This record gives sequence, structure tokens and C-alpha cells, in this order.
Amino acid sequence: MNEEILGTSDLPVAVTQVTDGSNVTTSSTSSSSSISRGSQVYFQCAVVVIGVVAMATNALVLYALLASKQHKKHVLIALDLFGSFFLTATYSLMLCNIYLTGSVGYWL
Repeated sequence: MNEEILGTSDLPVAVTQVTDGSNVTTSSTSSSSSISRGSQVYFQCAVVVIGVVAMATNALVLYALLASKQHKKHVLIALDLFGSFFLTATYSLMLCNIYLTGSVGYWL
């Protein structure tokens, strides 16, 4: 049985040839990761941009509500603002390949 590892840095492929007398069987398998690192980076950048825009708009709406003295919806907008902040912080850390340990890493 001959086994070779062929492929590029993005998608490794294993090719196996089995010779059984006069029959030659060739099978190939690819890695289980179908999403490349490049598309993950683009997705993480998009999430960071969306999070920054959400933080800016939530802060603007919160300021407008405070200026107009409408006190009933502050909590919901503030929670959305903090959620956008933590989403942006988490994906920014993932984008920079910073792995957190301890209690801060657990909570993020």
C-alpha cells in the first residue's frame, strides 16, 4: 500500500493507492475544514465592522433619548450597546489570535 500526502497549505489532500494483483484502487480524502482561514478573517472583520456601527448607533440613540428625557427605554438601548461592545471586543481578539486564559478569558 502506497500513501502520499499531496496538497497546498490551504487544503491538504491524502491520496491512497491500493494495488491488489491486477486491480488498482485510488481514493482521496480532503480535510474536514471546508472554510479556509481567509474567509474566516473576512467574516471576523465584517462582524467587527457591524459591531462598531451598532455601538455608534446605539450610543447616538441613547444620547437622543437622554437629551429628550424619555426614560422608559434606556435600559434596552444600554443593554444593546454593551452587547455590541462585547461582540466587537470578542471578535477583535479572535481576529488578532489572542487567546485569553483565566477568568477574563472565560467570561470573554
